[in-house]
Amino acid sequence: MQIVRTIVWVLLLFSLLAFSFFNWKPVEVQIWSNLVLETKLPALVIVSFLLGLVPMWLIHRTSKWRATRRINALETATTRLATPPPAPAPAEPESATETPPEPDNPVATEPSQPA
Repeated sequence: MQIVRTIVWVLLLFSLLAFSFFNWKPVEVQIWSNLVLETKLPALVIVSFLLGLVPMWLIHRTSKWRATRRINALETATTRLATPPPAPAPAEPESATETPPEPDNPVATEPSQPA
């Protein structure tokens, strides 16, 4: 795809150079009734082309940037919803050396004393 883009740019540049070579004539452009601009025809064509191209290109880049941000935000939200929460850690077995928990209502067991 890169080679096609390069060929198109080279052809566009070549056609612009050929147009400039064959049409290098002074042109008078009347801006207001008392203001006249004298310029060469290729400069006028290039400036006119850029005045039409640049705003549309900026709008395209802005909308593409905005769409990319929205897509990335939606993908992130979807990934968060689709991922299950982490499983709880398994309970560790009690070791034999620990004392058992005391009952809630312990009975006092004192050794009986002989009388």
